[in-house]
Amino acid sequence: MKPTLNPPSPADAMARAAMKALARHSFCTLATSSARNRPHVAGVLYALAGGKLFIHTFADSRKARNVRDNPRVAVCVPVRRLPMAPPFCVQFQGTAELMAIDDPEIGALVAARSLDRIAGHGALSAPGSCIVRITPSATLSTYGIGVPLRALLRDPLHASRNVRVA
Repeated sequence: MKPTLNPPSPADAMARAAMKALARHSFCTLATSSARNRPHVAGVLYALAGGKLFIHTFADSRKARNVRDNPRVAVCVPVRRLPMAPPFCVQFQGTAELMAIDDPEIGALVAARSLDRIAGHGALSAPGSCIVRITPSATLSTYGIGVPLRALLRDPLHASRNVRVA
């Protein structure tokens, strides 16, 4: 008798769907806050590698200054699914840190082509470049992702979910 495999739980399926959405996309909004609690949000390109987001910026940019002052960030990735509906999204809070372009981890990711989405147009060789590495919290919030279409259409106000990821 063959052992039966347990199907993934709905929570596991939603977590996989959220991570798949992060892996498929490359644009997000990054929210940072200064030491004086002045918020700043910017649209940026990102690359996902090893469960972390990597963003190119410049060491003297507002993003970099804010990360130095306050490493807590928030990220929102829009995910277009239905043409006549608002975009779905994956959002989370995380911890950011600045990394030098010559950091060995960055070198290994560049060699493995894991940062191709953010390394175009000579970005990594531009003077003053650095990388923001964001480690997401264990909980991702989603809107629409993993929600059956019928449920979304019937009750769009309750199409958000929180999922835990490993």
